[in-house]
Amino acid sequence: MNNDVNLTIEDIYEKEFKVDTRGYRPQEVDKFLDLIMHDYSVYNNILKKDREEIKMLNEELLQYKQEVRRLKTLLEAAGESKDGNGGISNVDMLRRLSNLEKVVFGKNE
Repeated sequence: MNNDVNLTIEDIYEKEFKVDTRGYRPQEVDKFLDLIMHDYSVYNNILKKDREEIKMLNEELLQYKQEVRRLKTLLEAAGESKDGNGGISNVDMLRRLSNLEKVVFGKNE
């Protein structure tokens, strides 16, 4: 759990309030604490889902970056001349690299 969070669902559930003659109604306090516990539960589920999605997207981004590096290496190896024997021209390689970068960095036009 995050260090900035002061209470857990269990802390809220187990909280005991002192009751005096002019104090709060225990049923109202319990009902309100139940709402808070529900919200905490929903919030924790959202955080867990978001963290999993961030992890997945970071892994995907790493794969795309590796593919961009691989294509740049191929482009450099191809040199500035076109291979007349069915190879990939610089223009083709640049087009592929550009399309991949659009996917990786979200620059769809």
